[in-house]
Amino acid sequence: MSKAFHNTTAHYNGYYYALEEVTKIEQSIQRNHRDDYNQILWLFPRLDSMFAKSYDKSVQEAVKMASIAIQRHPNSKWVDDAYILVGKARLYSFDWGNAIQTFKYVNNPKVTKDIHTRHRALIYLIRTFTEHKEYNNVEAVFDYLQKEPLNKTNRKNFLLEKAFYYQVRNDLDKMIRSLSEAVPLLTKKDKPGRIYFIIGQVYQTLGFEAEAYNFYRQCIATHPEYEVDFYARLYMAQVAEISKARNVANARKSFRRLLKDSKNKEFRDKIYYEIGVFEEKQNNITEAITNYNQAIRLGNNKLVDGEAYLRLGELYYDTLKKYELAQAYYDSAVSSISAQRPGYGAIKLRQEVLSEFVTHLKTISWQDSLLVLSGMDTSAIRLLVKQAVAISTPVEKGKSKKRKRTDIVQNLPANEGSGNTQTGDWYFGNPSAVGLGQIEFVRIWGKIPLEDNWRRSTRAIPPSERLNPVVTANVADAEVIKPISKQDPAEEAYQTLLKQLPLTDEQKKESLRKIEEAYFALGNIYYFKLNEKNNAIVSFEKLLERFPQTLHKPEALYQLYLIHKDTDPKRADAFASSLKAEYPESDFARILVNPDYLLESSLTADKQKAIYKEAYEYFLAGNYTASTELLNQALKLETTPFTPQLLLLRILITGKTEPLSVYQFQLEEFIKGYPDTEQAAYAKTLLQVSKEFQTKKEKDKGIEYQRSFEQPHYFIVVYPAAEKLENVVVETLNTFNGLYFNDLNLKVSNLILNDEYTLTMASDLPRISSALEYYKTFTEKLQSLTGLKNRKFNSFVITKDNFNIFYRTKGLDEYLRFFEKNYRTENP
Repeated sequence: MSKAFHNTTAHYNGYYYALEEVTKIEQSIQRNHRDDYNQILWLFPRLDSMFAKSYDKSVQEAVKMASIAIQRHPNSKWVDDAYILVGKARLYSFDWGNAIQTFKYVNNPKVTKDIHTRHRALIYLIRTFTEHKEYNNVEAVFDYLQKEPLNKTNRKNFLLEKAFYYQVRNDLDKMIRSLSEAVPLLTKKDKPGRIYFIIGQVYQTLGFEAEAYNFYRQCIATHPEYEVDFYARLYMAQVAEISKARNVANARKSFRRLLKDSKNKEFRDKIYYEIGVFEEKQNNITEAITNYNQAIRLGNNKLVDGEAYLRLGELYYDTLKKYELAQAYYDSAVSSISAQRPGYGAIKLRQEVLSEFVTHLKTISWQDSLLVLSGMDTSAIRLLVKQAVAISTPVEKGKSKKRKRTDIVQNLPANEGSGNTQTGDWYFGNPSAVGLGQIEFVRIWGKIPLEDNWRRSTRAIPPSERLNPVVTANVADAEVIKPISKQDPAEEAYQTLLKQLPLTDEQKKESLRKIEEAYFALGNIYYFKLNEKNNAIVSFEKLLERFPQTLHKPEALYQLYLIHKDTDPKRADAFASSLKAEYPESDFARILVNPDYLLESSLTADKQKAIYKEAYEYFLAGNYTASTELLNQALKLETTPFTPQLLLLRILITGKTEPLSVYQFQLEEFIKGYPDTEQAAYAKTLLQVSKEFQTKKEKDKGIEYQRSFEQPHYFIVVYPAAEKLENVVVETLNTFNGLYFNDLNLKVSNLILNDEYTLTMASDLPRISSALEYYKTFTEKLQSLTGLKNRKFNSFVITKDNFNIFYRTKGLDEYLRFFEKNYRTENP
């Protein structure tokens, strides 16, 4: 009776309620997961650490209820099951350590003698290791379970977990093997249609389209959810023709049937996307572009939009070599696709390369145009702007739909390097233009319903309300309100352009500098990133033609040598000769003379690193003299990329052996000399920390002023900022200086000390004797200085070094005490 009581109570109290909470968690994870049918679907929903916070209460409740079953009924047969629920709750809450410990605990024969429960715990342990990326441990559990006698359910779950693990590792071959083994073990509860669909996706990705077709058909036969059913039919159309050896027309017919089906209305964007993929496979690029754009236009799924943008970007990049268009589509793709998408990093990298590329193209085009316009008369510029604005203005109803643009084009300045041409093609007959127009429209207006008056802010207001304006209470006030007159668009554009024109010599030099840098950057992008050698040649040669004295000439000549070395040896030798003759000391010329130059330079750097290691050990031991000698020895070898590291260690020794000011000065010089190195960033940190330490030390010690008086001094007058005496004090001191110290040519200036005080200073008093004489005379003649009579202020003299401390610390009271102690005695 006791055993029956504990089993029943543990099962239907603690365990039951814990199971309810864990089930609730799993359902919420499933609801939060969004399938991306453009990629292979995940076998299990991916866990999200941010979303996990939303079900934390359920996790705590599950652990609490399961713990009740464990603690109050320790001899019941549900203890091991309760522990598994605790482990699953920990897994879903990203508590990896406790989840792993719990599943390992259940696997102990002392905890449960039920071998199948222990196997179940190990299967959940596989999932935990997979999510936590402990892949070596996953493989170890695989090896163990492979040898164990698993029951049918555990065998199925083990194979699915294996498949999920291989999916995470992107090993599709092993994933498909595990899924194929699991297929005969599936039940209706496992949603076999979804798994068949995933198998079909994997086979299609691997190129086994006949097998993919069979599994898509099996998926449909299980009557899955409508979305899975739709995509299975859609992908069948992609692979059916290969498996059945039919012609392309039948495939297109299948797509048309899907488009006509009213149930597929919300999936039309995906259908058009797949038609685009199909047409691209048939090498029908124009039809592919049209369908991808149609998918975007009808799109209500951001993931589909992202894939369509990506496909268009790839077409313009890889096939059509139209990089400006490719850049626009890649920008849209990156903003639409998920960062978790496989290959996102490569997509993002290409987008960045294209953005950089187009930026340089536009720089050349725009700066060239500005330089041409800067040499024109302002009236001619105004006319050009007016014509350009007129061209861009929409044609009003009733007027001719075509404009004669020949005269306007002839009057526009030559725009070297832009590559843009005017064509008479109909806009809507150009898929590329339409696609870019759609992207720009969505960027500005967003995705809005197609309805009348869509641009009007009043479109949501009933007509009756729009016809009756609001009557104001005060008619006189209402009459004052007049419509705001908008500036003429042509005049506004003219004024904007005028501000950007390079009119001075300095501005023109800056425009040319931008063009020079853009040509060099374009050449490198063409050569290294786009693998377009011919365009790289054009860019580098244009650079050398327009800017024969460019600082990039050695590298440009070397790049041209490399490009022509295999295809045109004579031209390559000509570039090499120019490089060696004009820049014999450059690294590029040295490489031509000695192909092992970089290797030898690297060997020198290796020697420096070995010396550095020894020098650093001396530094740590406090033997700064020996460390400095070694560093000087390394620096004499040669200048290498490792040189900044040597210099920085020498500065650190200075910090240990020299005054703080010397250390800070050397850090500042190092930062100026090597601004783009990693060591410069570290030096900036050291400098900042040093200054913060200096300020803190001064505050802790109550500010220490230096007792070094034989140096130039300033005479200072400090007064409350609220009294605004700046002009009065300056005028008074100038008068005083002219009467008594005219030979010193003292300069008077104002400084804000802090929010409370302002100071006026007379500089420079050459020595302490003149400073004391100045202070004594000022004190004696104060009553005759009417501007300062009856005013509250402090006056004193101060050395330059102490003034730096005073101004940095704002320690007025501290310096006044220092002044009283050191200057008002007979022998300071």
